[in-house]
Amino acid sequence: MSSYSHSPPGYGYGYGHSYGSASPPGQPYGAPPQGQHQYDHKARAYGAPAKPHKNQAHGGGYPAPAPSYGSLFAALVPSVFPPGTDPEIIECFQLADQDGSGFIDDKEMQRALSSYNQSFSLRTVHLLMYLFTQTNTRKIGPKEFAALFYSLQSWRGVFERFDRDRSGFIDTKELRDALLGLGFAVSPVVLELLVYKFGKTGGKKRAIEYDNFIECCMTVKGLTEKFKEKDKAYTGMGTFTYEEFMLTVLPFLIA
Repeated sequence: MSSYSHSPPGYGYGYGHSYGSASPPGQPYGAPPQGQHQYDHKARAYGAPAKPHKNQAHGGGYPAPAPSYGSLFAALVPSVFPPGTDPEIIECFQLADQDGSGFIDDKEMQRALSSYNQSFSLRTVHLLMYLFTQTNTRKIGPKEFAALFYSLQSWRGVFERFDRDRSGFIDTKELRDALLGLGFAVSPVVLELLVYKFGKTGGKKRAIEYDNFIECCMTVKGLTEKFKEKDKAYTGMGTFTYEEFMLTVLPFLIA
């Protein structure tokens, strides 16, 4: 697919900065207070986070969290392509939407992405659809599809930036650096779990391929954003009811 050097407004990532750019002002979310042990000279792995810069916007490669957990299985509202959407994205969607319903399902999405040399497992497709629609209907409309497609281009740039040895995989150190670059400082223990979970070799290769890298980063980002809804003071602590906890975590597990 042709390169989009300038995405439309509203398709950015992170906390008011592009994914792959420098970390936002202050410490990454999950960083310890000054003076505590650090994972290395760049990464502050865990502890109380600093409050983000007052001008930071709610970002993300997917829409803001749904206003209520009750909408997780709600029907999608028909949408239209935003003004200025690249014609190739529109054509890609229309080719996938063979019944002309205005929506494409998970398998149609998988085929549409594969047509542009972006091979994704159905699990990754399901997670992408959930994050961009905030529902589990596994259907996506034009507006959400365009946002998703622009985001994937940015994710490709992030992957290539941190795949420093050009192996086609992101290893543990590269994943740590990538997450820090995105503004998320995770502990070494969590990092190892992520590599084990999202690596297709069950941790033997200790590296993650492109599609699973996207799933990994979006899971970290999505769960962090959900947690921050309960951590208004940015203390690194939040209180959940049992129901809220289940509805926060399960969509990422059953995608």
